[in-house]
Amino acid sequence: MMSLAEFWEERNRTRVLLLSGVLLLIIALGDWWTKPYFSLGFLYLFPIMLTARFLPRWSVVALGVFCAGLSELFSSLDPSAAVIRLSFEALGLAGCGLFVGELIRNRRLTLEAEERLRVLVETSPAAIVTVDERGFIERANRAATDLIGPRDGHLEGNPIAAFLPELRHALRGQEGPQFRATMQCRGHRDNGESFLADVWFSTYREGTTPKLAAIIADVTEDREAPTSPDSVPASVEVRVVLTARELEVLRFVVQGLTNKEITARMDISESAVKNTLQHLFAKTEVRTRGQLVRVALEQYRDLL
Repeated sequence: MMSLAEFWEERNRTRVLLLSGVLLLIIALGDWWTKPYFSLGFLYLFPIMLTARFLPRWSVVALGVFCAGLSELFSSLDPSAAVIRLSFEALGLAGCGLFVGELIRNRRLTLEAEERLRVLVETSPAAIVTVDERGFIERANRAATDLIGPRDGHLEGNPIAAFLPELRHALRGQEGPQFRATMQCRGHRDNGESFLADVWFSTYREGTTPKLAAIIADVTEDREAPTSPDSVPASVEVRVVLTARELEVLRFVVQGLTNKEITARMDISESAVKNTLQHLFAKTEVRTRGQLVRVALEQYRDLL
């Protein structure tokens, strides 16, 4: 069955205009036939709405005035108020046609933008996934499927924790500001293999539902260099101890708050927040807030 979006596609232009013309003629004949009894002028809205998608705005206005004239011509009401009725009918018919035309145009622009975005994501060489509020993969492009290699060939509906456990904790169900961050973590393919992943993710809301979008890159070959027998694996390194204030500031940084917002939450001066951030940078050996968020998610998640 043809949907409304398909009905107003450009290839149907001629058929829709012909249909509208026939419908307009039928309504005019019916209005003339029922003139002594009642008016059918309100039915002129339908051909106007049908043609609004394909006609320029001035044509929609002209068609509204023409239909208002037909309605008044076949009206049995008092002729002394004909000008007022004609003005209001023309305004109503033309305004309705313009409104419907703009709705259809905006809807088509939205659909075209969504289609371009879908094609861009599907053809991207980067692995891209979106995760719903329950932690399940909602959408995944071909690159993500190839990277993780699910047995059934589909990532949608699988829990993200099975492949990127750290990413599951980045999606917060509670109220909080949206934020973007990067991190490096251990990923798992469906066949049991593991890989080192760089992840760029962003939280967002679809209505009131929290969701997450992420770009995943396999950097195993680029980042994992041979280690000497005396080197200590990063997974067993002892994390630096943070003070209560540093942990609280770190928690707000992960939530995406600015220095001023942190100042208001903690009821301390902005200079105290900046000093605490400098201590955090020094202790974690990072230089940017994004790197600090990554360290927080990797090493201090249980405390946050």
